[in-house]
Amino acid sequence: MARGGVRGRGMGRGMGRPGFYKHKIFVPRFPFDLTLCETSFPRVKPIIDESAFTQALLKRNADLSPTATEQTGILNLVTKIQTVLDNLVVAPGGFDACQLEEVRQVGSFKKGTMVTGHNVADIVVILKTLPTKEAVEALGNKVKEDLKTLMKNEIITKADILTHSVNERGIEISNSQACVRVMVTTIHHNLRKLDPEIHLDQKIMMSHLAAIRHSRWFEENAHHSSIKVLIRLLRDLRSRFDGFEPMTPWMLDLLAHNAIMNNPSRQALPINQAFRRVFQLLAAGLFLPGSAGITDPCEGGNIRVHTAMTLEQQDVCCLTAQTLLRVLAHGGYKHILGLEGNSSIAKEMSVWDGVVVSPLDKACERPTEKKDGDEEGDEDLDGEHIDENMETTT
Repeated sequence: MARGGVRGRGMGRGMGRPGFYKHKIFVPRFPFDLTLCETSFPRVKPIIDESAFTQALLKRNADLSPTATEQTGILNLVTKIQTVLDNLVVAPGGFDACQLEEVRQVGSFKKGTMVTGHNVADIVVILKTLPTKEAVEALGNKVKEDLKTLMKNEIITKADILTHSVNERGIEISNSQACVRVMVTTIHHNLRKLDPEIHLDQKIMMSHLAAIRHSRWFEENAHHSSIKVLIRLLRDLRSRFDGFEPMTPWMLDLLAHNAIMNNPSRQALPINQAFRRVFQLLAAGLFLPGSAGITDPCEGGNIRVHTAMTLEQQDVCCLTAQTLLRVLAHGGYKHILGLEGNSSIAKEMSVWDGVVVSPLDKACERPTEKKDGDEEGDEDLDGEHIDENMETTT
């Protein structure tokens, strides 16, 4: 031991007093990623021909892509509503219930990742004025009237008859072929002035502003066609496997971009490699507590997107990926893609060429409730410690 190593410890001023609480420094853990460290693990066998796997992925993407009729139907409705809203921005005329600042298309229709059977397009309207519930209702009535005027010379079939409704997010306009959600928000400096009793919810307003940031980022960084194909495949997986259901569309967008573009060459990976890499990353703990995960590029503060999920959801997402990765490794890609079988392979034992794949057990369980005899002071300290180390998301 070095000289003076214990000098002053526990002695002198302050002896016997409890020390100050020191915050633990969070050191993010990066999960193992074979793609990033392939040079350290050179291949000992030649690359297997995966042309059949690639064709299955492309076929599934074609099946999930909206038909020409669906695309035409939703494009026509979006174009008409966009025209009406743009006119209200430029020349509102006698409409004074609210003032429109900007109109932006967002969501899967704008990004080109829409899935067949889900013909929904999103448009965000930014108001200069405060978003009162009466103002949103008046805006809905104005859009309804202007759409009638715009379509007065058209031959309206039964499928083209529009229905309107107002909800907590804004306005919904739909016909039998498509639906357009007009999501209302306001400019940034109005957010602090919102009154929950007379205005729309502040969190909803902030989420609509975030949708605009997401759309801009996607347009600039994720325009590669392979990314859009992978997103569509991941959205299908999310709808069929319960373990992936907690992942938001924004998480899927960033996950697909990361799997395809985050590699040493900075060139897009083939779709078969990127699809497998998604399962490898999730199985390695990309979306687990303590993982570096994927930092939200549209928010400050180095927010990791997966912290929007609960600990139980993060655990189930990881174990589902681990089970499906083992199925994929033994040639069960048709079951994963939904071309054969069903989604029970994630929860029930299956056999692939004599290899048994059993679903994993949960590692995270909800903590047991405190008994009446437990001290309340300990609970307060624990809760305070957790709050100080939690990450927040918008």
